[in-house]
Amino acid sequence: MQRRQFLKLTSATVVASVAGTLVSRVSAATGAVSASLSQPTNAAAFAAARRYADLPFGKIAYVARGAGDAALFLHGAPLNGFQWRGAIDRLSAYRRCIAPDFMGLGYSQIPEPQSLAPSAQVAMLSALLDSLAIGKIDIVASDSGGAVAQLFLARYPERVRSMLLTDCDVEPDSPPPKVKPAIDMARAGTLADATAKWLTDKALARSTFGAAVYRDPSQFADETIEYYVTPLVSSPLRRTQYHAFHMALEPNPLAGIEAALKRSTVPVRIVWGASDDIFAQADAHYLDRTFPRSQGIRLVPGAKLFFPEEFPDLIAEEAKRLWRVT
Repeated sequence: MQRRQFLKLTSATVVASVAGTLVSRVSAATGAVSASLSQPTNAAAFAAARRYADLPFGKIAYVARGAGDAALFLHGAPLNGFQWRGAIDRLSAYRRCIAPDFMGLGYSQIPEPQSLAPSAQVAMLSALLDSLAIGKIDIVASDSGGAVAQLFLARYPERVRSMLLTDCDVEPDSPPPKVKPAIDMARAGTLADATAKWLTDKALARSTFGAAVYRDPSQFADETIEYYVTPLVSSPLRRTQYHAFHMALEPNPLAGIEAALKRSTVPVRIVWGASDDIFAQADAHYLDRTFPRSQGIRLVPGAKLFFPEEFPDLIAEEAKRLWRVT
């Protein structure tokens, strides 16, 4: 066989092999997503997947699914990592998805003296990532988790690959006025008792909290209410920490952060609920102006604060676009 013919045949074989590998990977990812969507993660499955990292901050609860580059999902209050179950179902074929529970919320077990302030949450997340041998991350964040995401970016810019922010605190609006009554109740020691009532009166949970933060509060299922509320009121210590988490939202934890955000080189996408009356649309425009590499704003008609839980397809679509995966 002549050398030229050999090279042509060899090149064709390599191309075919690479193409076959790519097709196999795409098929595997598509199959993994299809399987996840056919069996969406419920509360029992999420609880079964929960793991704990023993850190100096305490036993940090988290759920991890997928492989490869890591994505960190940061929840709002009074929720926990379960908020992101639908998004993780759709994105774990493309990323190693990590959904921790913040200290003072969810199922993380924190010793009494530990600070629960947003700055301490940032340090905890860094330690969690170190324990999991994760360097750089894509962040997906909501509500008070968005405040922690911004603080994490300011403190560890080299660890952030991209950031997807939904309705959340910004420096000029942190905490927003409609969150202050919850902070006042925490100071008065009544917030945990009020929240505990949702366990025995699910209709109350849907008509109050649910109506305020979900487009369709009827979908705020009993098992979801129980998964969110049960750990918050499970002991006197947990009730105290639930209050402490909220009290740490004042004074403004984002004060002075704007300069660091303006220096950021990280691509940021902003997806905002158009009917959220807790975090104003002006906050989304502030973020868009502040981040030099903002990828713009997507307003979601009819969506309220915790729309990522209701519209996981939308979150997955925006995350994949930001991550440049298909």
